[in-house]
Order: sequence, then structure tokens, then C-alpha cells
Amino acid sequence: MAESPREDGPVEASGLAARIEALFQTVRRPDREQYTNKEVARACREATGESFSATYLWQLRTGRRDNPTKRHLEALAGFFRVPPAYFFDERQGAEIAKELALLGALRDAGVRSLALRAVDLSPEGLDTVSELIDVIARRDSARRRPAS
Repeated sequence: MAESPREDGPVEASGLAARIEALFQTVRRPDREQYTNKEVARACREATGESFSATYLWQLRTGRRDNPTKRHLEALAGFFRVPPAYFFDERQGAEIAKELALLGALRDAGVRSLALRAVDLSPEGLDTVSELIDVIARRDSARRRPAS
């Protein structure tokens, strides 16, 4: 359920909107639920002392607004505990996005358990596990494809 009404149809998410959305999807509250626009906007408003509403944040997330102030982006970076470069530097932003994707995957208890068990494996053991994962992924992908 959106926190604000939608405007005239869908808007293509910009790079900025996609990055902000990735933060919401990946960085979660301690109860593993997503932060709301209202929670994040309040924290950013308190951090900057400037106007920062839930509607404004929703507009940034959906690409309806795409020119926030540097202070607003720094407040978002601080809230989600990522370096401000996530928003300002393409190369660093891409690296941080990869780390966020890994963190998102590790939220899954099964993935986390496998990763922790793999820590003590030899390089050869890791190669074997990687090969098994590739075989299983191909099999699962074939099963998901609709029959021709």
C-alpha cells in the first residue's frame, strides 16, 4: 500500500530512485520489516533540521522528484548507514550496491547457514560447492521454464 496517492501513471525510476529503493529493500528494522517513508523522513528531518516529508521521500523513491539537496542525501546515507558516495559516485555506488545485495541475501536463514558452514572449507571444497550450486541452479531454472 502506497503512503501517498499515485499521480498520473507510472514513472520510470531513475538511478537515484533505484538506489534509494534498494536501501529500503535491503536495510531493515531490527524486526526485519521494511522502514516506512514516515520513519525515514522523520529521522532525516531530525538529522538535518530541514523540511523532509514522507511524501517527498516517496517522490524520491518513485522518481517523481530527482534533485534532492546534498544534505538530504547525506541524511539518507546516514540513516541507512552507507557512505554518501553511494549517491554521488557511480563506481563506489555500484560497489556498495553489490554489498547491499549480499547483505540482502544473507538475511535469508538458509543462505546465511550455508555461508557460515562454507567458511572453514578448503579452496577445493569451495570450488566443489560452487559447482554443485551451479548444477542445482540450472536444474531449478529448467523446471521453472514453461513447457514449449
